[in-house]
Amino acid sequence: MTSARADFRPGERLAEMRSWQQPAPGEPGIWNTLGWRRAELEAGRAVLEWEPNTDHAFPAGDSWIVHGGMVTAILDSAMGSATWSLLDRDEVYLTADLRTEFYRPTRPGRIRATGWVVRKTRRVTFAASELHDQEGTLLASCRATNITIDLATEPGWARRGPANPISE
Repeated sequence: MTSARADFRPGERLAEMRSWQQPAPGEPGIWNTLGWRRAELEAGRAVLEWEPNTDHAFPAGDSWIVHGGMVTAILDSAMGSATWSLLDRDEVYLTADLRTEFYRPTRPGRIRATGWVVRKTRRVTFAASELHDQEGTLLASCRATNITIDLATEPGWARRGPANPISE
């Protein structure tokens, strides 16, 4: 199952996410660094696209294989986006557990990571994701347990982001 359940209530963060399509060119962060694109977004579900190249891979025989850490990163971000879409402005989350299973090698070229929320409680969100190549072949899957933090009681976890040391 790779779609969000209809009974998930969109969080206030979903509106923020919809207003943000991609970071501005040159803005720091993993999205620009790796060239990820958000393809779809709804409450409890997100799809990211990426075109890894040989800079993200290692040689294997007569071909290249995308590094497993890179595969895990986009799967984690798809689940994170799905989780974030259900949070309100006074909430953030941290990943408590993450597990990736690799079924086939991921080769350079367009891939799609679909993440969705499986179950959400007040403090814990269980999420899953799958990675497919252009032909629709399942390459890897991932599961995460995300812990919701209430910023009213723990304001130190607010995500303001650090200053960019390169531009200072």
